[in-house]
Amino acid sequence: MLHAQDRSYTRRDTWMFLVAIGLSVVALFAPPAWGNAVASALRSTVLAPLIWLQERAEEGKTSRARFTALTSERDSVALLAQAVPALRAENGRLRDLLGLSRRLRPRYVAAEVLHQPQVTDGRTILLSAGASDGVAPFDPILAPQGLIGVVLSVTADNSVGMTWAHPEFRVSGATADGGAYGIVSPPVAGVGDGMLELHGVPYRDSVPNGTLVVSSGMGGVYPRGIPIGTVVGIESEQPGWERVYRVRPAASPAEIGHVLVLLESDSLVAAAFPNDSVLRAIAADSARHQAVADSLLRVRIADSVHAADRAAEQAAKRAPQDTAR
Repeated sequence: MLHAQDRSYTRRDTWMFLVAIGLSVVALFAPPAWGNAVASALRSTVLAPLIWLQERAEEGKTSRARFTALTSERDSVALLAQAVPALRAENGRLRDLLGLSRRLRPRYVAAEVLHQPQVTDGRTILLSAGASDGVAPFDPILAPQGLIGVVLSVTADNSVGMTWAHPEFRVSGATADGGAYGIVSPPVAGVGDGMLELHGVPYRDSVPNGTLVVSSGMGGVYPRGIPIGTVVGIESEQPGWERVYRVRPAASPAEIGHVLVLLESDSLVAAAFPNDSVLRAIAADSARHQAVADSLLRVRIADSVHAADRAAEQAAKRAPQDTAR
């Protein structure tokens, strides 16, 4: 027979089991915003010491092998950087000749990946940069190889990023030459195969294998030119309508330890053009270039009309001679 104390333990375990099931059901059907808020609160309170320990562990994982790889990358970058001053000077001269403003440089924040997912579990990552560093939701996350994802939620010291493996991830993509556009997203079926799909490509636009797909810049989230992946084949097609291409991602979330978070572009534009006079100067430059283009167009039209008149005169002169013959 069970003692009274044993029965009390059994009842308590049963109630705890039922409460756990109830909380699981609530968490399963709760909106994602609630889950993000609860997770952020837990990370900033109860789990703060564990996150701190994980940050120290990530710093300690900078082993000799990684140091050697970084040294080789630094040497390669130093070799390529030798030609940068000449290219900058040439670019500056060309911009001065064309009357263009200086090029805008994106602002970014370097962050460590605290939660390192596996290849089959690369949907979200925890970053060591947060709102105190200027990070905001919908900021792009980049690796040296290409696009990783976008910031999903932010706390004061940390942020959660949604990688390209997340079912809700979308980015407007285009081929490197701009010949085809579409929407890049993870496949609906076969989640975890490590591939992406390029949807919405017209049937008449054929994209060969090995073509680089980059962000198109549409949508205002991802700047243009970020590598997304390469085309490896056709997933499906609707004759006369569209093709869906398989894309091998350029960067894998399971192989990165550090990322760059591109900050909001509005602050960049405000910093680059602090007053209205610069904007008026840019508008004047645009109007001047448009006037030059219109003048060239009128000259070409006049040349075409003059050539047509000359051809008509020559035809009129040859007409009596043909009639006499």
